[in-house]
Amino acid sequence: MKGIGNLGGLMKQAKKLQEDLERAQAEIADLRITAAAGGGMVSATVNGKGDLIALALEREVVDPADVEMLADLVVAAVQEAQRKAQQAAQEKLGPLAQGFGGFPGLPGM
Repeated sequence: MKGIGNLGGLMKQAKKLQEDLERAQAEIADLRITAAAGGGMVSATVNGKGDLIALALEREVVDPADVEMLADLVVAAVQEAQRKAQQAAQEKLGPLAQGFGGFPGLPGM
């Protein structure tokens, strides 16, 4: 019956890892990450999942004669904020994924 004791220990470890994972995911969801483009003329804020939650434009960057530049700056700011959010999520979840042996179902893994 040695194997049953090991199974119990494994179940406890799996439960703790699951709790740690849920805590980390909640922390990630609460993250607010901001990135800027155009020397700070455009800034985008995303949550930990990478969803855009705020966009700020300086008046000087809003030029009706150059809408393409504004669009490029918005895209650049949003992409950078999303990249930072993904990196932050990977840093939080990385150690937990190792506990699962590199579980492939984790975001960003």
